[in-house]
Amino acid sequence: MSSSRAAGPAGVGAVLGALALLAIPAAGAAAAFTTRITLLHAVYVAVPAAFVLALLALAAYRRARSRLERSVRRAGVRIVRTARFLAFAGLYVAVTGALALGFYGVLHLRS
Repeated sequence: MSSSRAAGPAGVGAVLGALALLAIPAAGAAAAFTTRITLLHAVYVAVPAAFVLALLALAAYRRARSRLERSVRRAGVRIVRTARFLAFAGLYVAVTGALALGFYGVLHLRS
């Protein structure tokens, strides 16, 4: 077996976590630089996308972690830790965006 057996799923998890982290700011930038997209519509799309990307990153991280635990050598520990951080940070951003949209909806209904 390869010494970087966990690096494959961990790399995928890190990339998906980074995409989850950048989904909402990218939507805000798209709304700021174009007139065709409003901020609210951009966030309506970005929050579920960030949530799905974060869940996929968590799944990839868990797969990498299980491969790392079954290996004799501990090669790839840093990338697995990075994938875990990015996956949970992406999930945090997605949940925060969902809460913001929820409060916006409540305020919009009450006014």
